[in-house]
Amino acid sequence: MTQAAALPDGPGRLADGAAPDAVPRILLVDDDEVNLLLTALALRERGFDIVEASSGEQALEHLSGWTPDVIVLDAMMPGLDGFATCQRIREMPGFENVPILMLTGLDDDASIAHAYEVGATDFFVKATQWSLLAGRLRYLLRSSRTRIELAASKSKLARAQDLARMGSFEWLRHQRHLALSVEGLRVFGHGLPERPGLRTLLRLVEPESRGPLVRLLRDTSRHSSVLATDVPLHLLDGRQRIIHVEAEPEFNEQGQAVGYTGIVQDVTDRRMAEDKIRHLANFDALTGLPNRRQLIWRAERAVEHARRLGHPFALLLIDLDRFKIINDTLGHSAGDELLMEVAHRLRGCVRHSEQALDNAYDPSNPRAHRSLEAVGRLGGDEFVALLPEVTDEHDAEQVAHRILEEMRAPIFVGGQECFVTASVGVAMYPRDGATVADLMRNSDVAMYAAKGQGKNSAAIYGPQLAGRGREKLELESALHKAIERNELVLHYQPKIDVRSARMVGAEALMRWQRADRLVPPGEFISLAEETGLIVPMSEWALHEAAHQARLWQQKLGFSESIAVNLPSRLFERSDLIESIHQAVTSQGVPHRVVMLEITEDNLMKDLQNVIPALHRLNEIGVEIAIDDFGTGYSSLAYLTTLPISELKIDRSFVRDLGVTPQSAAVVTAIIALSRSLGLRVIAEGVETLRQMEVLNRLGCSAMQGYLFSRPVPPRQLEEWLLSTVQQRSASWMVPAHMSDIDPEPVRMRRP
Repeated sequence: MTQAAALPDGPGRLADGAAPDAVPRILLVDDDEVNLLLTALALRERGFDIVEASSGEQALEHLSGWTPDVIVLDAMMPGLDGFATCQRIREMPGFENVPILMLTGLDDDASIAHAYEVGATDFFVKATQWSLLAGRLRYLLRSSRTRIELAASKSKLARAQDLARMGSFEWLRHQRHLALSVEGLRVFGHGLPERPGLRTLLRLVEPESRGPLVRLLRDTSRHSSVLATDVPLHLLDGRQRIIHVEAEPEFNEQGQAVGYTGIVQDVTDRRMAEDKIRHLANFDALTGLPNRRQLIWRAERAVEHARRLGHPFALLLIDLDRFKIINDTLGHSAGDELLMEVAHRLRGCVRHSEQALDNAYDPSNPRAHRSLEAVGRLGGDEFVALLPEVTDEHDAEQVAHRILEEMRAPIFVGGQECFVTASVGVAMYPRDGATVADLMRNSDVAMYAAKGQGKNSAAIYGPQLAGRGREKLELESALHKAIERNELVLHYQPKIDVRSARMVGAEALMRWQRADRLVPPGEFISLAEETGLIVPMSEWALHEAAHQARLWQQKLGFSESIAVNLPSRLFERSDLIESIHQAVTSQGVPHRVVMLEITEDNLMKDLQNVIPALHRLNEIGVEIAIDDFGTGYSSLAYLTTLPISELKIDRSFVRDLGVTPQSAAVVTAIIALSRSLGLRVIAEGVETLRQMEVLNRLGCSAMQGYLFSRPVPPRQLEEWLLSTVQQRSASWMVPAHMSDIDPEPVRMRRP
């Protein structure tokens, strides 16, 4: 037989990518040439693309390089008949599911059964009813297309389930049998041909979770309800996984529950990610303690529980006293080490819970409030301890003292031994507040009261502390407005040379004229330093002192310097030199009329930051004085390197002159040191004639103190000069001139 059509160039099966509306390609196999020709012509007329073969052997040759959409086989052929050919085709790779239609003139059941046995998809009795044959072929094509799409969908589903670590299962009551899909088996660490039963899988459940899970399964089955739960497993290969199980009941036609179908999914990675996110949201990344969010949540639950049961609850605010010094000196990494060690010590002071309780807390449990107890980091160097089970403030105070005791031991950070103390403020519910915000605010007030007591202590909130807190807030607000309203004034205390009985300078001291009351510096300077207002206040004082120097120069011919106290933080400003230069030049006075005083403690605290500014100030003619000399923990070496013009002997040494020999020895040493370095020396706090006489005898003739004049407004100082110094009417002038010391004042060089 002659082949009636050439082989197509490529595959024709829909499974291999042919479009659904492509011309169907048929391999027609028949040893009867007439029948083959007629059948081929009839099918071509009906829209099929036909490839002809006259024997089973020839059909197999065609199929070695091509796959049709449908194969039509004549059953009875010489040599390799249709049954054998069909069997051989099914054994070829890739032809397991190709539709095969068997053409037969046989109508006995045995032949039909044999056709199906060898792999035929369907059979058709030979006839000239070509339309019926074409219809049967199109049916086979549709069925094949549906099967291919179903297989592809099943493959995608299996792939998706595999990627999602998900599988399906079925459980039937009457069989007591659990049927798992291949993907479901993999979730439990099994594979084909294993068929683990329900009991086998239950043995994988963590022991502490097994009992509650069995009770849940029984209760769900009894009520035919939906199941959704996470189960922790310990697989046979040692892995610990969390499996999410969801199942719905299946019912028969009578509405009776017959079993369950559902899915199992490995959600370990998701749960770990959720736990990590939850931990980051609720715990401090550095110390691992509960953060502000978790603390507030726990505190709110503790307040609710305390309100419901009518028992007290304590909140402790803990602030480190010297953290900033260590952090600034040793660096932030050392500061982080310190905070981690502090957190470790605080954990040991309370019954600390490491769990984020947002979802795990059960308020119906009468002892649930115990799980709320914790210590957490509020931020920076502030910590909070929640004590939901105290009986009174005495219990809270004991915990506070335990915390203080734990902090006494040295901490090694940055290769250095450090000592860090803490101040603790205690507030009690409901006495000190009905809400968390009230308790936080009042514990903060108590904490600052502890700091005011000298730090390293604990204070319990009381109404008297609330009054102080309000007064402090009011004072701070009023101090802000004082600058705007020009309520600040300068009072001046004269510096006197007792040998020549003349004023050789003055010190400007800030006062606050608040309504009808003159607020002394002790009540607002520390607050100004704490809030940073000391910077604009000091800048104002510089301008005001320069202005007063010009007025006295014009009015009294006074050309000596006016000393202004400056905080060390002002020396850190890059525009300090320009600010001072502008202050004096705007008044038309020389730079030397403004002297800057800085205390020895402040100088040594920020020495490296202060040194460059001091040298630049000295270059433009501004003199520097060291106040409270002899009271700081400093090295005398800085006196030889810094551009200092004057030392002021602290009043603590002056007070005991003539009473204790030690004070005289210290003053003598300071005077001798000043002489050897060519520095002026002045004693402050001189209040008695005895003190003046001893200082004069020791060689210090420059003094200031209440013996001469209190700090007074400029007009009063002018009146004092006219009535006292110029009239030489003061009582201190006579003993000064009767001194055995040479009355000629010692002239010191100025650097």
